[in-house]
Amino acid sequence: MRKMRRDPFSTSQRRRRRFSPFMPIGALVTVGLVLVGVGIFIIPRMFSHAAADNMDCTILVPNNPLSAQGLATPYQLSATNPDNGPCNEANTNQSAFVQSVIYDPNTGAFSVYSPLVIDQGTQPAVAPIVPTLPRGAVVGIWFGFNGNNLTQQGATRRTLAQANCVNGSPGSIFGQFSYCNARAFFAAVNRGITAGKVQIPALKTATDGQPCPTVRDFSVVDQDQSDNVQTQYLATANGQTAQFSSVNMGQLQGATTLGNPSDNRLLTNFIDPALGCKPWQAPDLANNNTPEPALPLDELQAAASQQAPIALVPLTDPMTLNNNNQSLFKTNLYRRGVDQPPAANTQDASGTTYCQNLVQTGIPRLQLDQQFTANTGSPDAGAANNLFTFLAQRFQASYDILNCQQLLNMPNPVTTQTDGSGVVISATFNTNGNGNGNGNGNSIPTPTPANTTTPATPTPANTTTTTGASAPNCSVDGQAINSCSGTVTINGQQCTLSFTNNTVDINCPAQQQ
Repeated sequence: MRKMRRDPFSTSQRRRRRFSPFMPIGALVTVGLVLVGVGIFIIPRMFSHAAADNMDCTILVPNNPLSAQGLATPYQLSATNPDNGPCNEANTNQSAFVQSVIYDPNTGAFSVYSPLVIDQGTQPAVAPIVPTLPRGAVVGIWFGFNGNNLTQQGATRRTLAQANCVNGSPGSIFGQFSYCNARAFFAAVNRGITAGKVQIPALKTATDGQPCPTVRDFSVVDQDQSDNVQTQYLATANGQTAQFSSVNMGQLQGATTLGNPSDNRLLTNFIDPALGCKPWQAPDLANNNTPEPALPLDELQAAASQQAPIALVPLTDPMTLNNNNQSLFKTNLYRRGVDQPPAANTQDASGTTYCQNLVQTGIPRLQLDQQFTANTGSPDAGAANNLFTFLAQRFQASYDILNCQQLLNMPNPVTTQTDGSGVVISATFNTNGNGNGNGNGNSIPTPTPANTTTPATPTPANTTTTTGASAPNCSVDGQAINSCSGTVTINGQQCTLSFTNNTVDINCPAQQQ
């Protein structure tokens, strides 16, 4: 469940990115600060993978994958380079996921079907259901991966070309994401929208008073948006896998659920419920028509309803880099796979503009929604102690990976603190009074593009600047501090809080060695 990589431009370290990209470095004082009524907080990290795992795997696409029989034929996972070790679908660090959505152009209806992935040379724990497809159905397929690089391989030399599969640009794959027949799928759906056959559900109003967020909202996206699917599988103790369904769960008692968590699942399974929103869903043909969300439905709803500024894949997305260089061609290949308009030029996909929008529109909503997300469980308890801190640390890591500090000439606006286990427990959004107020006492820094001469003003690491004349109340690791003034115990230390000149100072004596 995390996004992690030390070098955002390195293909060999393409990031174990599920949900959280944050990795604490060094020994930090664990301070969980929440300024009540001001919207300043702190955060955690996500699970790590074994160093010995082979993070580069190959997925064998069956023949005729767009047909009913092809959908029911298991995809097979293997090591791209066996010398680096095996790849096993039941290993959550190496799991690959396939999601298909079927569009009926005659009725405008959608259905979801998740083809199964098994280890090469093995058999499924339960044979996949063969779906019934409507006449003239248009099928799109999307892939997600919990490792670093997932390479498509066709069952025959013509399989990938016949199914319009795209794994990246020649010699440079995307990494964790790919697709088959997506452009034809979205083209058919958009014709249906024009003809009035397809009715995309309108976004409701969230409990924060704003439209429900989409996968193109800057409070939802990270360094590589729209790159995973909501597919789940069941894995038995001996490593066999089966499609996720109530029938199979009853048959495979004790089976483990495998998932591909990140942007899409984060939105539909965590953010939406926290804000009183519901994702667009379609019946799952492998699970007794149970309604399920899906990546292409997320994208179609975002295309129809997301208000400006709209998050579209930028040139600086690690998955669209080609040999560590920005590539307009590869960026547009990725965009077409998720129904985003291609960029006409580099300015249309500017990483600098993307970073500016993250700061100016992403942060205010994260702060606005803290009242709801702070009371929601974390997607990864090993990374953060609640949904708010999880989102904050995720933003912090994305800001670094996208090179926003250099592009905006502005330090990372998010500061996080962890507990003794490395879990983020609080986060602050540092402010300097030069930006647009978000209505809760904070203001967002105004980024300065890197080619200008005015530097951004950094905020000291142990202070949080706030606007407003009156002192806020603080909550430090659950300890209420009126007017942010007094003493508090943090990790067994007596620390002092004070509020002067619109600044909260936290002073903890150095620990004795």
